[in-house]
Amino acid sequence: MSRRGFLGATFAAGVLLVAEPSRVVAATAAAGDVTLSASGVSILASPGGRLAIRDAAGVIRSQGSKFQVKDSVAGIQISTGGTPSLVTLPDGTQAIRMDYVMPAAAGATTVYGLFWVSTNHVHLEWHTTGPSTLVPDGFLFSRAIVGSTEPDRFVPITEWVRDAGGGIPYEETAGIAHASTWGALHGMFLLERSKQDWTNTTWIHCSATPQADGSLLSQADFFFSETRPSATAVIGTSRELGIELWTDRDFNIWDAAGQTMSVTALVANGSSSARNVELSWWVKDFNGETLTTESVTAPVSAASTWEHTFTLPAPAYGISLAEVTATSGDDEAFARTTLTVLPPADYAAGEQSMFGIANYPWLQVPSATALLDLWQKVGINWVRISYAGGPGLPPSAFDQRGMFHNVELQPSLDVTDTVATQWAADKLAVAVAAGATYFEVGNELNRPFNTGVAAQAYIDKALRPVVDRRAAIGADIKILNNGLAGMDKPWLENFHAAGGWDLIDGFAYHPGRGNFTPDYDPPEPYEATSEGRYWNFAGGLRQLKALMADYGDKEIWLTEAYACTRPNGWWNDTYRHAAENVFLTLAMAKAEGIRTVCWYQFHDSVLGNAQAADPDNVEYHFGLMNRDVSAKPSLLAYATAARTFDQATYLGPLAFDDPKTKGLLFDTPDGHAAVLWNRADGYILNQDHAPSPERNFPAPEVWVDPWPTKTSLTVATSGTSASQVDAIGQRTSLAVTNRRTTLTLDGAPRVFYGLALAGNGAVTKGGAFRLKDRRGA
Repeated sequence: MSRRGFLGATFAAGVLLVAEPSRVVAATAAAGDVTLSASGVSILASPGGRLAIRDAAGVIRSQGSKFQVKDSVAGIQISTGGTPSLVTLPDGTQAIRMDYVMPAAAGATTVYGLFWVSTNHVHLEWHTTGPSTLVPDGFLFSRAIVGSTEPDRFVPITEWVRDAGGGIPYEETAGIAHASTWGALHGMFLLERSKQDWTNTTWIHCSATPQADGSLLSQADFFFSETRPSATAVIGTSRELGIELWTDRDFNIWDAAGQTMSVTALVANGSSSARNVELSWWVKDFNGETLTTESVTAPVSAASTWEHTFTLPAPAYGISLAEVTATSGDDEAFARTTLTVLPPADYAAGEQSMFGIANYPWLQVPSATALLDLWQKVGINWVRISYAGGPGLPPSAFDQRGMFHNVELQPSLDVTDTVATQWAADKLAVAVAAGATYFEVGNELNRPFNTGVAAQAYIDKALRPVVDRRAAIGADIKILNNGLAGMDKPWLENFHAAGGWDLIDGFAYHPGRGNFTPDYDPPEPYEATSEGRYWNFAGGLRQLKALMADYGDKEIWLTEAYACTRPNGWWNDTYRHAAENVFLTLAMAKAEGIRTVCWYQFHDSVLGNAQAADPDNVEYHFGLMNRDVSAKPSLLAYATAARTFDQATYLGPLAFDDPKTKGLLFDTPDGHAAVLWNRADGYILNQDHAPSPERNFPAPEVWVDPWPTKTSLTVATSGTSASQVDAIGQRTSLAVTNRRTTLTLDGAPRVFYGLALAGNGAVTKGGAFRLKDRRGA
């Protein structure tokens, strides 16, 4: 059984194993109160429903008195009291039972709780019976943390697993911890599932699981410890081994080669006996070179931890993958992270910058300051959403840094005209007060895709009311249409026919992309299915440019652009392809005169469950950063594009004798920069995959070159030196003889400096591709 399966099984069975359990559990009852005590912990239950958790000194650390259920008919129902009693479970365990009083509106719904203790541990469970309209995912229990010395934290407990179908390993969520701190003492509630956005200082979300008898069971476990939540979970659930990694640098990013990179591993032994543990690690760079390997062995006591730090000198600019493995007998646990070297850079484009981020900074780890420092280091200068009282950071945070910000707010198209008019007034006021340059009126309201049916309602219920309100108050804010999901040609045609084109200052859409390179212009018609050709970059952009030739030019805003890295999924990018596609997307956007590209999104995981892991859910894998807030290669690709094109001027496409060789030429402060690649291996990625609808594709490790065909190209140089920069910014000097050099091209885009391509290939003004050229750039 996998560790994830083991944890789920322990919860499902209603027990949680604890190494070295208490041999003595003391129980008392007086004046209606009931107390259970074990080593390091006690619980006190009182009439009215109160349950208090106390530490070894008897100090109350957590207390609550209510349980909440959700019913699709009766709504939210919260207990109003409770009666505790001391009971003995079938296995002889002494426990406290709390019979909750539910309001009359709850009808036939009943709830009782069972709570018991062992060393430093409280097990809590709630049994609910009631009508079929109960919503198990909507249950919560109350608790208030008393006297904590730090803010509580939401900590997903993850573990790395190797894919049985082959490919790269990935993380799974093995539990959710709500962690508290009282000086050196730590405590946490551990649940199998719990949503962050349904949890606050008063309530914890605790999904219920249907039982064979028709009841619903919600469970949580509370632990006191002196170690980190991940190790506490391993020890508390008696898992064999667990491991967690961190470094002493924000985002595991260093500034220069030669600096000391240190990676600390915390090994937890959850078994009931001491064991010798071998801790080994390796680090490989983006090119597959092994930078270091090392192993050490040490005894680790039962229910204890071992911390060890590995070091190596930082290599040159780039990104490396580190894996650390803890082994004892047949038991193994491992974890991965990335180590990045990214020097500082200066950007001068200011408000004319093309580089943005698609949503607000919702994960400010390790801090808002560190996050904004990194955003500016990689060249992010536009933020799609920021307003007072909104999620993320307020506009002033960006103003102080000279960054630019917009607002996107979502209307409803199924409202009365009066409601639509009021929405427009209210939300335009929000955007104006935020100092937004652009107001994007809605997000992906073009469903059903590629049909055009929603265009008229969007104009009537959202766009025109905003434009009319802007005129009425004399605001100078610019208006974008709702960012379309995909380049929805039928929607835009209907939108134009209904007069919408004249209402907007810029056109916004989201060039979603499947397993196609960004320069793929597939044949029409496009299928807008989940695996359809509608989800492409170059073809949609060609469609838009053709329509704009008739409708009139508008600024183009790609308010969400993507390179999803869902692990071992053929429709999505591998980590290496993602880096290549991030860079090529931005290079083509620069060539096509795109006003701004807002990348979706900065972090892996989702807002409502930040830093949880879900390998199967595509929404968890759109970030430029990994779940542990280390960098993906995609982050370096974004930075490489920003550093290359910050002040670049597009000179035109490059044509070669081999039509599969593609090129874009730019003038930059560092000289002419040619972006070159070759499509001998085609435009379709991850072709060796399981038949649809299976998502499985055994993705290669990030350092594996996925392009089998290498094409040589000999070109003239402008001087005696030339260089190549790959998608993640690694620079290589090229051999130059008699002012000529030979390049090796494949499907990965690279930037070349020092070439005299204006005399070697036909350079023409215009976009990245000719509209009559159906194959794209």
